[in-house]
Amino acid sequence: MDKNYIYGAEITDLALLIQDNLILSDLHFGYEEALNAEGIMVPRFQYKKILARLGEIIEKTRCSRVIVNGDLKHEFGRITRQEWNEISSFIEFLKDNFQDVVLIKGNHDNFTRFIAERMDLEVYESFSLENFLILHGDKVPDDLEKINEETLIIGHEHPCIGIRSGERLEKIKCFLKGRFKGKNLVVMPSFNFVTEGSDILHEKALSPFLKDKTVDFNDFEVFGVENFEVLYFGKIRDIIRVKEQFY
Repeated sequence: MDKNYIYGAEITDLALLIQDNLILSDLHFGYEEALNAEGIMVPRFQYKKILARLGEIIEKTRCSRVIVNGDLKHEFGRITRQEWNEISSFIEFLKDNFQDVVLIKGNHDNFTRFIAERMDLEVYESFSLENFLILHGDKVPDDLEKINEETLIIGHEHPCIGIRSGERLEKIKCFLKGRFKGKNLVVMPSFNFVTEGSDILHEKALSPFLKDKTVDFNDFEVFGVENFEVLYFGKIRDIIRVKEQFY
């Protein structure tokens, strides 16, 4: 097994590569401003870090199309000044570096279409790419049985894995590989640097794809990512078994 590939899609740091297509998920621009409004003082560093990391990925892949799989912005009910400025600049960056820019609607993207329209872009519910269907993952399609693509790629969950070393809990962003109602399922980590995400070992799942009672979540495989290095952890049930032996 090549640990860098999940159902034919190549893990490239926090992104997925399918031939000439680069897929990102859950950037959540404006997150720092939302935290500051709650009294949590976080410096606005994410925009520069996202551009720097994405620049490295672009240098390595040279894709012609980029697909942003939902939650480009953070606030639900409005567009903040930080979101408007950063998303506008980010889309210009994407247009300068890719021939085609595809935006998929996430649950935080109620107002993203206003920015997209100003930038001559559409916002899609999902996007078909060969034998892959890319959708955000906050809701399961009603017509799932009519979907011809074999592999679903979702975000929304922001998966990470918490590895304990003594008293310290180190969180590593990760991809998940499993099955959902007869389909292959890939869950992407967030391309967001304010938080690591939801710890799959210590927190409840967010996505309805993973909360579904017919899904054996412990059978999912975990692919950690750290600065372009892929760390294969095996299946969740095996990680839990090892964890129980040592703690």
